[in-house]
Amino acid sequence: MGKIYAAKTNHITNPVGFYMEQIVFSWKVKECKGKKQKNARILISKEKDFSEILFDTKEAELDSCGTKVDFQTAPYTRYYWKVIVTTDQEEVVESDVQFFETAKQDEPWVGKWITCGWKEGRHPIFSKPVSTEKEVERARLYICGLGLYEAYFTSNKIGKPEKIGKEYLAPYCNNYDQWIQYQTYDVTEQMKAGGELSVLLGDGWYKGRFGFSQPEKKCFFGDAWKLIAEVHVDYMDGSKEVIGTDESWKVTESKISFSNIYDGEKRDDTLPDVPKSMAILTEEPKGRLMERLSLPVMVYKEMKPIELIHTPAGEQVFDLGQEITGIFKFHVKEPAGTEILIQTGEVLQDGNFYNGNLRTAKSEYHYISDGTEKEIVPHFTYYGYRYVKVSGVTNLSCDDFTALVLCSDYEKTGRLETGHELVNQLISNVEWGMRGNFLDVPTDCPQRDERMGWTEDTQVFSATASYLADTYAFYRKFLYDMYQEQLLADGMVPEVVPTFGPSKTSCAWGDAACIIPWNVYLFSGDKTILEQQIDSMKAWVDYIRKVDGEHHGWRNSFHYGDWLALDRPGAKEGNVYGATDEAYIADVYYAASAQIVAKAAEVLGKSELQKEYQEIADQQWKVVKDEYFTATGRCAIKTQTGLTLALKYHLSENETMTAKMLKTLFRQNGYKLNTGFVGTPLLCNVLTENGMSDLAYRLLLNEEFPGWLYEVKLGATTVWERWNSLDESGHVSSTGMNSLNHYSYGAVLEWVYRHVAGIDVTEQNPGGRKMKIYPKINAELGYVDASYDSACGTYQSSWKILDGNKIQLRFSVPFGCEAEISLPYAPDSVYEEKENPLFANVKDGVCLVEAGNYEVTYEAAEPLKKTYSVDSTMEEILSNPKTRSFLGSMMDVDTIPDIVYDMSLRDVAKMFAGEMEEEQEKMLNAALGQV
Repeated sequence: MGKIYAAKTNHITNPVGFYMEQIVFSWKVKECKGKKQKNARILISKEKDFSEILFDTKEAELDSCGTKVDFQTAPYTRYYWKVIVTTDQEEVVESDVQFFETAKQDEPWVGKWITCGWKEGRHPIFSKPVSTEKEVERARLYICGLGLYEAYFTSNKIGKPEKIGKEYLAPYCNNYDQWIQYQTYDVTEQMKAGGELSVLLGDGWYKGRFGFSQPEKKCFFGDAWKLIAEVHVDYMDGSKEVIGTDESWKVTESKISFSNIYDGEKRDDTLPDVPKSMAILTEEPKGRLMERLSLPVMVYKEMKPIELIHTPAGEQVFDLGQEITGIFKFHVKEPAGTEILIQTGEVLQDGNFYNGNLRTAKSEYHYISDGTEKEIVPHFTYYGYRYVKVSGVTNLSCDDFTALVLCSDYEKTGRLETGHELVNQLISNVEWGMRGNFLDVPTDCPQRDERMGWTEDTQVFSATASYLADTYAFYRKFLYDMYQEQLLADGMVPEVVPTFGPSKTSCAWGDAACIIPWNVYLFSGDKTILEQQIDSMKAWVDYIRKVDGEHHGWRNSFHYGDWLALDRPGAKEGNVYGATDEAYIADVYYAASAQIVAKAAEVLGKSELQKEYQEIADQQWKVVKDEYFTATGRCAIKTQTGLTLALKYHLSENETMTAKMLKTLFRQNGYKLNTGFVGTPLLCNVLTENGMSDLAYRLLLNEEFPGWLYEVKLGATTVWERWNSLDESGHVSSTGMNSLNHYSYGAVLEWVYRHVAGIDVTEQNPGGRKMKIYPKINAELGYVDASYDSACGTYQSSWKILDGNKIQLRFSVPFGCEAEISLPYAPDSVYEEKENPLFANVKDGVCLVEAGNYEVTYEAAEPLKKTYSVDSTMEEILSNPKTRSFLGSMMDVDTIPDIVYDMSLRDVAKMFAGEMEEEQEKMLNAALGQV
């Protein structure tokens, strides 16, 4: 029997209190006999049993990736919905009942903003008795506290405060001068019991020190704690009551005397209790108060330390075995007055605790015990850490400490495993890096005095993230943040979103405004994101146009370029700028963003807009070609990143020559990359798309510096910011800008999904309705087993090299979808297996299939494991580290001219030393054959 799953409203499962400028439903179908959806029907009701229907699409050709409905909602209302799908086999499949619940919408607030009589020191707790005498049907809490808040309820029955909801760090991180989010909580059971509602406030992003350009600046948005809340109670007798914040609320001082995102938290349980005083009315914040867009930040996982280390310096340090982002629970039972200090770090140095790379971020937790046994948990901070140093505790044990991994509550969609242990660890590192940096804002790093939404980091990783997870709602909030900043900056996209102070922009950074929504559209198949962001996308391109003017002002502006690339000649240690001409990168991305706006306009049916921005793109592509390419198509920017951009955007009139130039650059660099933040995320995809998958694999599997597996071999459990964040001895290479949890270079996982596994989401079929599956086999990898739960359902692609030279392939195509499958190294004879449904429809060597499971095993048409002899080309021999080392023991391989790389070793030997003797040939073949 078929099943409907992942039924979502605005790409969120059962959202409560979210901003709903429109309502879009999506769903997926599996386990059907039918192959496609014949029609679908969406029903909406206020009743869970659908006894009264408010909206009915009737049976229609609805889009499962995103069907927008014209339905007017009322505030404070829960709506139930379901979708009924009929397949092409006349199966009728009905979803489970789903819901979405509106918040206040445009209703005015009864509650008022309140504050306390102090601005520093002990954090306030506001409270109000909220007991009821009538029978409660339902109750909701609508609340926002600045900087951060946690709401508690002390039941008349239980007598101790219990946290409301499971969220942390609400109301999250925005430009609070532009907009502020409130959250909605179901407090029906609490109100039935009766008791006291209390709210603890912290400093957070709003009030505490935070920011890149002004790291010591406090109170960027405000210097006072503020709270607004309403409890809406519906009684069984039909009456209603609203309990709002006002002067009748009481306030007292908590035991928390300090909190800050960067520096941690201080709690002193020996502080005396303070009598409650009356709350004070205060002016409302500058930003508009509106329903939430942020996904909840929640505990993803609890972890125990794998070891308690007693370091050479005499420290007690917990090792989690994995770098995470989050907080902790710590069990304490120490005498009154005992001072406990908890510090976090990413790495040990010479066996001792270390956090020097966190710069000014203290990343601490101070606690003074009152002598009672309890569990302490930070409230208003978070840490990026693997190691935890604890001082002031006797008889410390791993049982005392539990790490709480925090992240935005996104749904994982990708799963990937290979036959290579180090690559599997890299996959884990990328996933943990994403988990650690998807904390409301897609941050660059979670540990030092930064933790900000750098736009370039976000855009280069957005496609990878969209293979790994359903990113629609998460990026929707970030893109909303982005446009709010653009409205203040004449369309400029700041390098960091939200900005927190003065900000500049750069190509590739600001182009996130176009690249991210386009990627979200490609992976979701829902054009709503383009409707929501088209003004932002246009505003960015228009900003560049104004700067560019008639004299190419954009290329002459400041740009980060290929940040942290390794190819700048004569660069000093610690250099951050790559060798690729920043003006070239700027001009290319200008054209690319204009092109994306044109494509988005086409999707949205805006023909005039499409024409306008296509003309901008065409003109700018011409500018790039005229400025940076010769008449024969030779690129003047001769760097790995420069040529990668030329191939990605098809800028050269002679792509064969350009690809050869790029290959030569890699050869000259020992087949190692030297790219930075612009080039690296594009590199492997471009290589494969230009017939150089062997080179892409060489880069992936390289275990030496610089490379992904180099850091894995040095113990990395997340992705580093720099190729040499640690040196070969395991020491931090620099402290000025060095994070061990930066996901940018983890963008290589897009290539692994797209080309190694072969699950290729294309612009022609957004959402994956029709997928290209063209896996690239590699003997050293051994096997790949991948699944991707696309917007349309789960695709699976696996390949395995069996004994000898056989390849086993398995594929799954989900309901309602089709795939083009290309079989690697397949002999012509395999397509004659007509009893195999994989070959029911073959066109030009490509298998055209519909929903179903497919499998085939065959002998490869050529050897999968590379073998070498004197008849191998010099290119083949020197591209393998082992054969290169062997040949290097006999000749200076670094000085041979380019012209000989296409020649065999036999011919090269003949050119320089005459014909090989028979014994010499046997010796060479034997040695090369052993590799």
